Order: sequence, then C-alpha cells, then structure tokens
Amino acid sequence: MNYRPNPVGTQPEYLHEAYQSTRKRSPLRPLVGLPPGCTEASGPTFSPRHATPIVDMFKTADGREAVGQRIVVAGRVTDDDGRPVANTMIELWQANAAGRYDHPGDVHDAPLDANFPGVGRVFTDEDGRYRFMSIKPGAYPWRNHFNAWRPNHIHFSLFGPGCASRLITQMYFPGDPLLALDPIYNSIPDVEARRRLVSIFDIDLTLPEYALGYRFDLVLRGTHSTPFEGA
Repeated sequence: MNYRPNPVGTQPEYLHEAYQSTRKRSPLRPLVGLPPGCTEASGPTFSPRHATPIVDMFKTADGREAVGQRIVVAGRVTDDDGRPVANTMIELWQANAAGRYDHPGDVHDAPLDANFPGVGRVFTDEDGRYRFMSIKPGAYPWRNHFNAWRPNHIHFSLFGPGCASRLITQMYFPGDPLLALDPIYNSIPDVEARRRLVSIFDIDLTLPEYALGYRFDLVLRGTHSTPFEGA
C-alpha cells in the first residue's frame, strides 16, 4: 500500500507544548517506517451484519429522548482523489448536553443523562455518505491549564479494511469562541486544515421545528485531508 504524503502542517504535531499530555506520549526519536504486512492490510472488516448501527444517538432503544438541542449530522467520506469510501464503519462518542461523558473516568460536576449513553455507529453507503442524529454536546473543563474548557465536539473513529487502518478525529461546531483557546484544535499548524474540523451549518439538512443540521465531510488523505490524531 502506497500513500501520498499529507502536506506539511495539515496534521497535528506529535508534540504540542500547549497540549500538556503530548509531552509525555510524543516520540523522542524519529519514527521508523515499517512496510505493512498481511495483518495490517486485511481484515477484520466491519459491516452492519457484525456491528449494529446506532443512528439515533439522541434517544434510547425504547424511545426515551435525551435532554438538549437535537442535531442532524451528515457528510461524505472520500479518498484523496475524491472517490467515495463505501461501507466504512464510523464510531461516534461525545459528551451530553451538560458537557459530561457517561464514563466512570469523567468526574466533571455536571448532570448525567440516563437517556443519553453518548455513543453511536454508522456506515457509509456506496457513495460514501453517512448520517446520524444526536444532541449538541456541551463544553467541559479538562484541567490542561488554568480555566481550560474543551469546545463542543463529537469524536469520529473511521475503520478501514483492517484494524491498523483506523483514523480518529473530532468535529467542531461553527462560531464556537472556545476554538481559539483550545490547544488540541490549535495543534494543527495549518489554518485552513484546522478549519476542516469545523462542521458547516446546513439549512437543507435541518428538520423543520425539530433538529438543526450540520455537514461534516471527511477526506482520508492528500492536499485536502481531514486532520486525524496521530496521522
């Protein structure tokens, strides 16, 4: 497998001083490239037969709805030539409307929502398109520095044809004042690449009197690649 290199500055740095945890986990020596073997290049593959889609994140299986602003998120996954990436699994996770994750490690003093586990799973269609519904996540403190708050965001994890081809990124919302202050968002040197992580409000996706719509397209590599963690 040969991949085109991403342009310099379009992916986050392994070490970004303002993002404190990267000081402990970033490599201290130059990386050594290893050619992929059959384990990295094949299987296991994921499909709706093996992993049940969870498209409506904003409500439970028995129809109880979470608290918060309903949203629709949709987009398209393509490769660096603009070709659709079909039948790929996207896992999603986020905080609830109060800015808290349904996870034992989250001790933020904000209410949990019994009707919002905060996880989802969708698959792209033959044209690379995906769509899901959720609620807009809240901001939360994260103790990276004094008075640090994470912007509203949703985590995306895209699985390719094998476990080694997993890509992780975050989707942000337009107009969020916390973006300018967030070390994770600003760890991407290139300004235009950084902006690719911000979704676009789309009135055509919006469901009248029900949910706001946001478009978030993902490009896996190349000049217009979406920034990914550790890419």
